[in-house]
Amino acid sequence: MNQVSRRSVVLGGIAGVGTVLAGAAAARAASYPFTLGVASGEPSADGFVLWTRLAPSPLAADGLGGMSSGAVTVEWQVATDQYFTQIAASGSVSAVQAWAHSVHVEVGGLQPNREYWYRFRASGQISPVGRARTAPAVGSSPVLKMLFTSCSHYEAGYFTAYRRMAEENPDLILHLGDYIYEGGAGSGVRSHVPSAEISSLADYRVRHALYKSDADLQAAHAAAPWIPVWDDHEVENNYADLVRNDTSPAGDFTARRAAAYKAYYEHMPLRSAQVPVNENLQLYRRLRWGSLATFHMLDTRQHRDDQACGDGTKVCAAADDPARTLTGATQEAWLLDGLGQRLGTWDIIGQQVFFAQRLAASDGSKSMDAWDGYTANRGRIQAGWQASGNTSTVVLTGDVHQHWAADIMDNYATQNKVIGTELVSTSITSGGDGAGAGTGLSSLNPHVKFNWNRRGYVRTVTTPTQMTVDFRALNQVTVRGSAATTVQSYVIEAGNPGLQTV
Repeated sequence: MNQVSRRSVVLGGIAGVGTVLAGAAAARAASYPFTLGVASGEPSADGFVLWTRLAPSPLAADGLGGMSSGAVTVEWQVATDQYFTQIAASGSVSAVQAWAHSVHVEVGGLQPNREYWYRFRASGQISPVGRARTAPAVGSSPVLKMLFTSCSHYEAGYFTAYRRMAEENPDLILHLGDYIYEGGAGSGVRSHVPSAEISSLADYRVRHALYKSDADLQAAHAAAPWIPVWDDHEVENNYADLVRNDTSPAGDFTARRAAAYKAYYEHMPLRSAQVPVNENLQLYRRLRWGSLATFHMLDTRQHRDDQACGDGTKVCAAADDPARTLTGATQEAWLLDGLGQRLGTWDIIGQQVFFAQRLAASDGSKSMDAWDGYTANRGRIQAGWQASGNTSTVVLTGDVHQHWAADIMDNYATQNKVIGTELVSTSITSGGDGAGAGTGLSSLNPHVKFNWNRRGYVRTVTTPTQMTVDFRALNQVTVRGSAATTVQSYVIEAGNPGLQTV
């Protein structure tokens, strides 16, 4: 057998669909069920979740992917080698129409901190191969190479950044929201399907399938396990709990949110704990990476109070109301409890909107959609991690379509003490190509150290003593094939919060 690299197997798995079908009749090719690729996620020390969805016609308008109503048996295999000569686990699961023939397999009984490869078989056909890995065991702290990003607007450009992420061969990928966009077709580089703003379950399924059909996104899913959370565009721009942003399209927003959450679950490698119930889905959760890091993944949409003063960027006294919350009281208590446990050297908070204060003008105006619109909620969380002695807290953020880096201050007015670090990833495509150096640095926000207006992702390499941070960017996303380069690097020292330049 010819020897091939691990990367060629994983990245070639997408192109490998053609190999699987080689010599098959055209009718068989048309019925190939794994058009949306494969994914893994939610790693634990003994396993992970495997995902796929059967959809031979992924953009069929009814949202059912060209599948009949019957259940389909899907076999799965996990191996210790990319050739599947050593099978570590296997089984079968039934894919049913009620869940759009999506498959979520919770694999257990594996060895900690090692790579595995996986694949599916259904209706006599084999899926692309994906690479997964288990988390380390508690008590161990091996190096973690992790990438994170957000905001992949299909119309705004090509998903080349996802391809570059796959090529990094990471241990873990975090996606911090806006995995899809809900709007109707516009005048971008490529067009949304369906063409109107989505609101029904069928429409959300088709929109997810459109995004999942992208080969670069499939490559990123096949390369490493993901830990995803949503922001607003998975449902509707700037919604808050069951308060919608506008009245178009007309309809019952509770039903719309239920449809969006169901479609999100159907297309993500999430555990059964995240199965939606009506219009609700338990998304905030905690994952351990041995004794090195604890990931506290937040949901800042489903439980928040409506944005103050009609949203936007403004001066608004209500933003400081102690009763207003971004997380909801239950999630806030859950987060403070988890931070207080100090389960690893690093506490990493994965969430959606800008956390540190970011004033827009000297009059004190700031974004009502970010944590600046919920300052008391932020203050309680910051005070909580200080009271617990957390000195290695890092907040990871998406949403704003540019790279940012900031020190988190105990008191932003006096700039008295650095208590944590915020790393903000730019988007995959949202905002288009961008202009390079950002314009957001200002004496109004001396704790904000970096801003860059290109598309890309952030790479972190974490050890028990430090986290190295590389902001990666592409010059263009409106054409395919741009390289990713490092535009800024920092080091964060364990026990010494704040950004250190390299």
